[in-house]
Amino acid sequence: MNIANGAPKEDIKLHHTGFVVSYNPLKGTPSWVAWELTSEETTGLISRKDYDFTPDPMLKMRYQVEKQEYANCGYDRGHMCPAGDMKWNSSAMNDCHYMTNVCPQAPKLNQVYWERLESACRRWADLYGSIYIVCGPVYTKEKNKNIGVNHLIAVPDAFFKVVVMLKEGEEKGIGFFYINDDVHQTMEEAAMSINEIENITGYDFFHELQDELEETIESQNSLNKWK
Repeated sequence: MNIANGAPKEDIKLHHTGFVVSYNPLKGTPSWVAWELTSEETTGLISRKDYDFTPDPMLKMRYQVEKQEYANCGYDRGHMCPAGDMKWNSSAMNDCHYMTNVCPQAPKLNQVYWERLESACRRWADLYGSIYIVCGPVYTKEKNKNIGVNHLIAVPDAFFKVVVMLKEGEEKGIGFFYINDDVHQTMEEAAMSINEIENITGYDFFHELQDELEETIESQNSLNKWK
């Protein structure tokens, strides 16, 4: 399934084990990352401790970002497709540590509030059998703060994540929007409809679904339906 449609014209599409990246070499971050997460993939013995962040070998050398670009910048190297979703396969775990899957994230957002959403997605995948996820950065300013030494890496103003479950007769969807700051942010506060996320980002998610089903799923914003 083609999960997401639309990206800046300069983006480079990268197909890795377990996920797809639309990478923006001008910003040094992905525009979006998409993957299916199944119940079976929520378990596994592959540990992230055995892997480190590395440049993406699928990019030309001039676009390859090193992990040192983030040193002492005040931001975490925030996975978009999380390592916790990739512990089912060593290649998937390796690939999710490519810097094309990373954005500058405020430490508390990365380690607490975004991580809570990632954990919730794994619960949902286990409960429903599979879910589809797209997430990425949001840039709202004409000029963004940059980090980096050899590359300019744009610091996002916010992050989005959209999730759908397509079990027949039970289909549903939800979106989330978090500002890239260390302020307190709950899942309830961050929840919104996928339609709202599309309006913010300009992307078209889950466009291969039948139109009526797509509209039904993408208009929902109730987190209570997912608990």
